Amino acid sequence: MEGGLQRALGRNLKAWREQRGISQETLAHELGYHRTYLGAVERGERNLSLRSVEKLADQLGVEPLELLN
Repeated sequence: MEGGLQRALGRNLKAWREQRGISQETLAHELGYHRTYLGAVERGERNLSLRSVEKLADQLGVEPLELLN
């Protein structure tokens, strides 16, 4: 399915963020992103570079593959 990996990453990102009690706004600020951009990532509407996936994973303290799995 086209975009399936983007949607999976978004769902996983949101789950990990919520599990850690971090707001979308706080995580976006820490990463230097706008909150609406992070929201679009979580909805699977944005295609991230691998470096961005690594950056998100590092900020959440998880392995990048955990966001993509």
